Amino acid sequence: MKKIVLSLTTVALIFTASANDKYEKAMLKNISLVYEANTVDAYQQAINNLTRIGNAEKNKWEPYYYITYSYIIMSFMEQDPGKKDSYIDLAQAALDKGLAIAPDESELVTLQGFTHTARLNVDPMNRGQRYSGMATKVLRQAIKLNPENPRALLLMGQMMYGTAQFMGGSTTEACAMIEKSLDKFETFKSSHALAPQWGKGQATDALKQCGN
Repeated sequence: MKKIVLSLTTVALIFTASANDKYEKAMLKNISLVYEANTVDAYQQAINNLTRIGNAEKNKWEPYYYITYSYIIMSFMEQDPGKKDSYIDLAQAALDKGLAIAPDESELVTLQGFTHTARLNVDPMNRGQRYSGMATKVLRQAIKLNPENPRALLLMGQMMYGTAQFMGGSTTEACAMIEKSLDKFETFKSSHALAPQWGKGQATDALKQCGN
C-alpha cells in the first residue's frame, strides 16, 4: 500500500511540474509578444492570448500583469481622450483580477501606480492633483513591499519630477530617485522566470532629462 501511495504522489508531482512548464512556456512566448509589440493590434493579439491563459490558470497573477501593462501602453499610444480612458478601464479591470490573487505583489502594486499615472496623462490640468496623489501613495506602498523593485522607484521618481516641474520646485530629489532606480536595474535579479523586465531604457531617458 505504501508503494502505491508513493507512486501516486510521484505521478502527481510529475503532472504538476509538466503543467507548470507548459504554463511558463506559454507565458514566455506571449511576454515576448508584449515587449516586441509596436502597434495597438500587436498588443491586442498578445492580450487575447494572455486572456485565454488567465482564464485557464485561475490562480496565476502574471497573465493579468501583462494584460494590464499592454493596455496602459496602448493608452499612451492613443490620441483620443475617450479611447485612452477606455484602455485604462480595461487595464484596471485586469489589474483588479491580478491583485485579487496576489494583493501584496510589489510588481502589481507598481502597475496600479502606473495606471493612475496613465489616467492623469489623459488630462493633466484637470486630473493632476487627484491622480498624482493616488499614484504617489500606491508607489510608496510598492516600494515598501519591495525596496529593490526598480520599476516602483522609477515611476516614483518620474512622478516626483513631474510634480516638481509643475510646482516650480527643485527636481534634485526626483532625479536622485530616478538614478537609484537605474542602479537597481543594474543589480536587481528575480528568481521568477516571468518577472517583468521593462523600465531600464525609460530610466535612462528620464535621467537624461536631469542632465546626467
